Amino acid sequence: MGTKKGGKKRFWSDEEKRSICLQAQAPGVSVAQVARRYAMNANLIHTWLKDERFAPPSEDGSAAAIEASFHEVTLDPPGLPDFATAIDASSRVSNEPVSANRVDISLSDGRRILIEGPTTLLAIVGLVEGLTV
Repeated sequence: MGTKKGGKKRFWSDEEKRSICLQAQAPGVSVAQVARRYAMNANLIHTWLKDERFAPPSEDGSAAAIEASFHEVTLDPPGLPDFATAIDASSRVSNEPVSANRVDISLSDGRRILIEGPTTLLAIVGLVEGLTV
């Protein structure tokens, strides 16, 4: 969605704004980090956070709070098949695959892989397995 100076303005849907505001309110995450992630100005996120349509629900009991969570996963190539089997087994218990809407993988050499949209954990394991070969 990035544009060069003088290009068209970006359009953020209401759902994207809510998602970005939710990420900016996650514990241990700064608004500046989220702004860099989306190549946008942090002031825009602050403006959205002031708007009740996009800001996450308050914790005063007026609405159920939605929390974003971040998990660090370290995979060793020899243990990967057992990990994939465990994920598959856990998804069969709940009858729903374990998934995420956004996955950010930081590689040891400093490069990052960013996956946007609904992605199952099994697909992510397959991607990591392909990277380790």
